[in-house]
Amino acid sequence: MRIPGELEKCRLYIESHAVKNGIGKKRLPPGPCITFSRETGTSAKLVCEELIKFFNENIKQDSPEWTIFDRNLIEKVLEDHYLPTTLKNLMEEDKVSFFSSMLNEMFSGQPGQWTLIHKTSETVLQLASLGYSMIIGRGANVITSHLNNTFHVRLIAPLNERIKNFAERYNIDFQNARMIIEQHDTRRKKYLHSVFNRRIDDPFLYHLVINTRGMNCKQVASIIGSAVIDKFKMHERQMKNPEFHLT
Repeated sequence: MRIPGELEKCRLYIESHAVKNGIGKKRLPPGPCITFSRETGTSAKLVCEELIKFFNENIKQDSPEWTIFDRNLIEKVLEDHYLPTTLKNLMEEDKVSFFSSMLNEMFSGQPGQWTLIHKTSETVLQLASLGYSMIIGRGANVITSHLNNTFHVRLIAPLNERIKNFAERYNIDFQNARMIIEQHDTRRKKYLHSVFNRRIDDPFLYHLVINTRGMNCKQVASIIGSAVIDKFKMHERQMKNPEFHLT
């Protein structure tokens, strides 16, 4: 079976951190993990890619490589837990019925949506604990809220600007772009409420809420990167104090 490229990136990330913190070695404190909640059309993945460039340019050498987890996260969960790939369709960020899902699993004996959500949460915690990771969506900010090495970001922008960006990026008309954006935003709101009983627009779930209006991805990444470096004293971590622990 051919391993998808995104899944391979996940594996390489896990393996590289396992080697660095392997048996017989002194365990290093975790690097930061940045979680992203976003309104559709704010280009979270592109912001993450620019953020990696920002860190590479502004942090001393010898730090591990950053890895982005988005759609590839579900592929990793399915693979690691030997779950059928058909479950991937159940993990749309939409309303979840725990009662129905648990009943179906009990009577069918087959894993369902509830199992996949549970395993996904476990994987999010694992990736966040290792650090140097950026996790987009899946309620990662709520799942990892108790970890000291996490930094939670939400990206927002006026609807008209998001429609324009989305339409241009995917080469579709404005009407279809608006419909897709509204559907995705509604699904994400329902998912966070159904699974975690949280409001996605609650500002207290995030360290930083950025209105990306009028800014490009590089500018947004610069704001986030500067805040992360300052919060976790990453310059000190690289240059002065290798035993620095996150607080």
